[in-house]
Amino acid sequence: MSLYRDEGIVLRTQKLGEADRIVTLLTRRTGLVRAVGKGVRRTKSRFGARLEPFSHVDLQLYTGRNLDVVTQADTLHAYGGVLVADYPRYTAGTAMLETAEKIVSVEKDPSLRQFLLLWGGLRTLAEGVREPRLVLDAYLLRSLAVAGYAPALEECARCGSQGPHRDFAVHAGGMVCSLCRPAGTVKPSPAAVALMAALLRGDWETAEASAERDRTECSGLVAAYLQWHLENGIRSLRLVERA
Repeated sequence: MSLYRDEGIVLRTQKLGEADRIVTLLTRRTGLVRAVGKGVRRTKSRFGARLEPFSHVDLQLYTGRNLDVVTQADTLHAYGGVLVADYPRYTAGTAMLETAEKIVSVEKDPSLRQFLLLWGGLRTLAEGVREPRLVLDAYLLRSLAVAGYAPALEECARCGSQGPHRDFAVHAGGMVCSLCRPAGTVKPSPAAVALMAALLRGDWETAEASAERDRTECSGLVAAYLQWHLENGIRSLRLVERA
């Protein structure tokens, strides 16, 4: 039996048997971890309420044959209560949790930058100082960039020629020039592309000065780009308020 300690964010839970629960976490040092919380569904469980989605927890686990086992859990930040009370923030946060699980995908492959991005995104949502849709889109773009899928916004995704360019091709990797333009491109407004670039580099002053129509267009592009490159739909994105 190998004991280890880590901190993580609970992404998802599943019932197991009559009283146990499988908990999926993104941890700081270990990466994606699936572990069993024994007895956490009992009313007298010592730490059942701490292992809920959106919780940032300090954990002690031991390595099991198939799944690790949680032996101790202490709450560092409980974001769930605040987010559940606000539908736009809750749905944005749910989409972030689902994306984090799919974009990391390989268990126990350390993903510190993805962990820090998710933690920062949930913290910002909980603080309520920025529009949830902008926070979500910024998180999605940056997590894609960390995974190696950053969209080309200022140069052609195919030949690298400097823009500005007018066409956006999800399957080509971003903006494309007129010579490289494949079938199925769209022509987003320059303001929507500028908003994507601002969110990617963390320029909140520019992002928050954007018009509503540009935010809606930007969100559509980001969602399409994300789901193409993950090759899996993010089901919770359908619930996010984008209008």
